[in-house]
Amino acid sequence: MRTFGRTFGRLILLLLCVVTLPAQLSYERLLNAETEPGNWLTYSGSYKSNHYSKLDEISGENVGGLELKWVFQAGTTDKLQSTPLVVDGVMYLTEGSNDVVALDARTGRAFWRYEHSLPERINLCCGHVNRGLAMSGDRLYQGTLDGRFLALDSKTGAVLWDRRLVDNTKGYSLTVAPLAVKNKIILGTAGGEYGIRGFIDAYDPETGERIWRFHTIPGRGEPGHETWENDAWKTGGGSAWITGSFDPELNLLYWGIGNPSPDWNPEVRPGDNLYTGSVVALDVDTGKLKWHFQFTPHDEWDYDAVQIPVLVDMEFRGRPRKLMLWGNRNAFYYVLDRETGEFLLGKAFARQTWAKGLDENGRPIKIPGMGPSKEGKAVYPAVQGATNWYAPSYSPRTDLFYLTVWVDYWGLFYSDEPVYTPGNFFGGGLVKRVYPNRMSQGEVGYGAVRALDPSTGELKWEFKTTEISESGLLSTAGDVLFSGSFEGNFVALDAHTGKRLWRTSLGGRMTNSAITYLADGKQYVSVAAGHSLFTFGLRE
Repeated sequence: MRTFGRTFGRLILLLLCVVTLPAQLSYERLLNAETEPGNWLTYSGSYKSNHYSKLDEISGENVGGLELKWVFQAGTTDKLQSTPLVVDGVMYLTEGSNDVVALDARTGRAFWRYEHSLPERINLCCGHVNRGLAMSGDRLYQGTLDGRFLALDSKTGAVLWDRRLVDNTKGYSLTVAPLAVKNKIILGTAGGEYGIRGFIDAYDPETGERIWRFHTIPGRGEPGHETWENDAWKTGGGSAWITGSFDPELNLLYWGIGNPSPDWNPEVRPGDNLYTGSVVALDVDTGKLKWHFQFTPHDEWDYDAVQIPVLVDMEFRGRPRKLMLWGNRNAFYYVLDRETGEFLLGKAFARQTWAKGLDENGRPIKIPGMGPSKEGKAVYPAVQGATNWYAPSYSPRTDLFYLTVWVDYWGLFYSDEPVYTPGNFFGGGLVKRVYPNRMSQGEVGYGAVRALDPSTGELKWEFKTTEISESGLLSTAGDVLFSGSFEGNFVALDAHTGKRLWRTSLGGRMTNSAITYLADGKQYVSVAAGHSLFTFGLRE
């Protein structure tokens, strides 16, 4: 009788989901995501990836009236790194275990839940994490830690197809939020610490069949292969685990590429090691490389380039240009022409001791002797970088570029002799990290949100904290900037000045980016802390 009751209840819930959940998310809507700010349609909000919303009900004048509206607790204690999608009043969220839930964006009530079964052993660098979904039509798409790529029915959570893309026993995994572009779903692989050979793929959303693959580590006969000496390219790394951006006018997809492998013994991989530490611009129809820019050639510190390309159309040095803004983990801020890849500007935004500066082409002028050593070498910034994968933001209202920064954060880089064994860590050394807030070489580091002039890289303001952060940023037309921290402090800043306007404590490490959306005509803000998602709205 109990079994019948549970089955009947699930059937009723399923019928309600079919009635209430949205049916379609077209490519046309994705192209024009900025015109419907009441939704959050892609990982970064739009193809420009500026993490900016035109919503302005919550403003600098009333943000102090925010109150908690609802909380969703994940089914495991894995941290939530997923940035949710919100489509027509329904929120779609992934958990670190690769479970997926559809929630009522007004109340947090669950419509359905997909539960993914993982093998007992997963070869991972950095814990059970997933950064989110893509949606196209009436389907959701997710990569999994055990190397599978899934299409789910957005109304019911039913699996429509399931493809095994990579072999997790060899260190590959899928943690990236895919990107739906035209008639393709784009995603890349993680696993750069395991000696993988990275790639970015495009798949048919209907069948799951692969359309093209771009190897981030070029093989024999491919452009860039000459930057790898001996056979190091076979285990060269080059993961691609943060969602890229797209320019529909140029038909170009932009994606940041991770570290070379092994991370901290560069002697075994002579050369610049393309396309690690680079942004690549790919023709979205064919996957062919149009241009690349390498931020850190022959990366010795695991600085990589797994950040989100921010696309901005603005006047630069007297003429309008299509630009890419990039705060790199190596502590330099860059402006590139996204049509050609031309280097336009580079300036340090945090302390660094590995380079004298950048030359006229943007290539770093390395300081000799600053690479890892058997004795250990102290270098700013450490492996976490001056910033990292967490989302920056650009506001067209303030004309400021915002990023989360670890200031005066250094580490001791050690190298050793790497031995490659499939599925095992292939780091070639280790790093002893010295966190901000702890006395180091007579200085105290700290975490901060920094606002830069995008045209010059000049620091305009800084919001200094006594803690560090892996939280992405969100700016809005209400001139509010939202950020979070390791200790669970969720804050709203004045986007013009950096003055703190509001704060609440959520009690868990914040490792995703806040989003904002409308439900029943009211603006909400959602952010994860620990293994829970918190949603706020104005007090009524």
